[in-house]
Amino acid sequence: MKSIEDKINYYKESLDLFDDGMEKYKFLIDQAKNAEKFPEEYRNDSFKVSGCQAQVWLVPVMKDNKLSFYYDSDAFISKGMITILCDIYGNRIPKEIEGSDFSMLNLLNLDALLTPGRRNGVYSMLEKIKDYAISYSKQKN
Repeated sequence: MKSIEDKINYYKESLDLFDDGMEKYKFLIDQAKNAEKFPEEYRNDSFKVSGCQAQVWLVPVMKDNKLSFYYDSDAFISKGMITILCDIYGNRIPKEIEGSDFSMLNLLNLDALLTPGRRNGVYSMLEKIKDYAISYSKQKN
């Protein structure tokens, strides 16, 4: 399995293939289209990520001591972003997520692509992923 750093580098290289913002947006939308189906029973306020312009749901799933996520959004750009974040940080031991350097995501240069509101949403998604990881790490101790 690829490390968090390897996955971030994969997405950086993928985004670097595109010259303009519209092609990068299309890449994000393509990620959203490839997302797994979201279980409807989780589409409720307790799993909503606050701080996003769009509605975003993020549900933690523990299996074999690894933390993964169900996720969805009602907006394609947000759904593309949460798809990428869950691919990078999902299916990992909570301590690995908790201890990762979240500033590495700056390599993706999303600030140039996303509006301030969307950047805040991505930050909120990351915070929620980190919160879930910390919560599950504590449960194990």
